[in-house]
Amino acid sequence: MTRDFYETLGVPRAADQAEIQRAFRRLARQHHPDVNKDPGAEERFKEVSEAYDVLSDPEQRQRYDAFGEDFRRVSPDADPDAPRRSRAYAGAGARPGAGGGVRFTDFGDDVDLEELLGGVFGGRGRGRPGWGRIPGSDHETEVEVTVDEAFHGTRRSLTITGPEGPRTIDVDIPAGVVDGQRIRLRGQGGQGSGGADAGDLYLVARIAPDRRYRLEGRNLHVTLPLAPWEAALGTEVDLESPAGKLKVTVPAGTSSGRRLRLAGQGLPHRGGKHGDLFAEAQIMVPEKLTPDERRHFEQLAKASAFDPRSSR
Repeated sequence: MTRDFYETLGVPRAADQAEIQRAFRRLARQHHPDVNKDPGAEERFKEVSEAYDVLSDPEQRQRYDAFGEDFRRVSPDADPDAPRRSRAYAGAGARPGAGGGVRFTDFGDDVDLEELLGGVFGGRGRGRPGWGRIPGSDHETEVEVTVDEAFHGTRRSLTITGPEGPRTIDVDIPAGVVDGQRIRLRGQGGQGSGGADAGDLYLVARIAPDRRYRLEGRNLHVTLPLAPWEAALGTEVDLESPAGKLKVTVPAGTSSGRRLRLAGQGLPHRGGKHGDLFAEAQIMVPEKLTPDERRHFEQLAKASAFDPRSSR
């Protein structure tokens, strides 16, 4: 967590549920990736959604207010009022400590809040053992896949290094995964203590650049090279795609830049609408003309009244 949830939603800490909901709706509309095509919009939308998920839930909000960014790692039976009582006890001697925690100076030496609360902060400080079950932390890592792998799905073997040593797990990347999508692997994160459950591992999919395809969400964009006579007269050509060879009907009078849509031929979406494939026409001419080709082009130039530079 890199930002305060209240700061993410732009609301004060005393905001009521109606104010939190209004802020979320406004920001969700602004940053939803279906509306906002800015590269950072999707990540911002995820931050806003996570903040709303926590602050709209009274129980989670209470724990977040009490324990800050460690609230998910605190033992479920920890008292949310303990930090408040500790601050009241410390009185004017309390001051912020390193890492956003609180240290107390009433006793001459610094006393760590984690130690006062029995190490409920996931064992990051000097907490003592035996103070209850502490869930394992969640981990996150990126995994790169090609466009073809994103289309068909694939399998990866990942080596994860933790306190217990390296381990290898096999992971199924589902068909239709998009760039930035998070895949949750339950129980594959950090180990819990005291018999608590392990955390989760989140894989963030990254689609590798491809010389053939350009991705926008689930939509695929490809270049369709055409000869001048194919574009002028119309034709049907083969087009290679992740799904295999497709037939594309090129209407007569197609110019470079025209996009031909093949519905449902983009990335698949399990339980939802598949993306589309857009083939963009690009008219190509021979680098060197044969004598016959030159003669025909010269005849066409004399016979045609077409001026591509005139306004339409």
